[in-house]
Formats: sequence, C-alpha cells, structure tokens
Amino acid sequence: MTLVAPQIRTRRNSRVVPGSWGGVRRRPRLATVLTGAGVALVPWMVVLAKTLPSTTEVSNWSTAWVGLDALLAVGLTGTGVLVGRGDPRAAQVAAATAAILVVDAWFDVATSAPGGELAMAVGLAVGVELPMAVTCAVVALRRP
Repeated sequence: MTLVAPQIRTRRNSRVVPGSWGGVRRRPRLATVLTGAGVALVPWMVVLAKTLPSTTEVSNWSTAWVGLDALLAVGLTGTGVLVGRGDPRAAQVAAATAAILVVDAWFDVATSAPGGELAMAVGLAVGVELPMAVTCAVVALRRP
C-alpha cells in the first residue's frame, strides 16, 4: 500500500495528512469526542429549559450586542477583502461569518419584544442576515 499511496499509513486510525500537526490526524478519536459532546448537550438543554427564568435583566446588554456586531463587521469586511484578493483563507472567514450571522439572527428574533420590535427583527433576519449567511456559506463552499 505504501508504494501506491505513500501518504496513507497502515497503522489503524491514523492517516498522514499534509499540513497537520506531526503529519498524523486521528479522526475516529476526534469524531467520538465531538459526537459525545453534542449528545451530552441534549440533557443539558432540558435542564436549562426547565430551570432558566423566562426573563432576566442583563447589566452589559449593549456591550454584548455591540461586540457581536463588531465581530460581524470584521467577518464581513475580512471576507470581502480576502475574496477581492483571491486569498484561499476567505473560505474559513466566510464560514465563521456565516455562522455568526445565523446566531445574530436567532438572538435578534429570540430576544425581541412582541410587536414592532419582533417584526423588525424577523424582517432583518429574513431580508438581510440570513441571505448574507447564505452568501458567506456559498463563498466558503466554493473556495479551496
């Protein structure tokens, strides 16, 4: 096997991947850890749903929202600059920005007061944030 595909080691659960730390990546162990973490969150979500108050007062509310929007500004600007330069790192920045846009849309809608505020949040989510997230996802998927 080494003569045909020298990048593949015969050791179980390991494969040489160019650019990885030490040349070896153990996917099964990482997959187990990530899957276990995801499954462990399910009972935690049930606990949170039953114990968290439905309303609360937050002392740094504006700081949290301004920080999230600053992160979006950096992500969108960075993605645009990297795409303009043809830089392959645009894919990673675009993927992260897409995720942040979805989170921003979710929290905008989930934390809005009923009425006009909620209508505005839904409008911005559907008309701006989610389409921009899709655009960033397309950039991420088309880049090497």
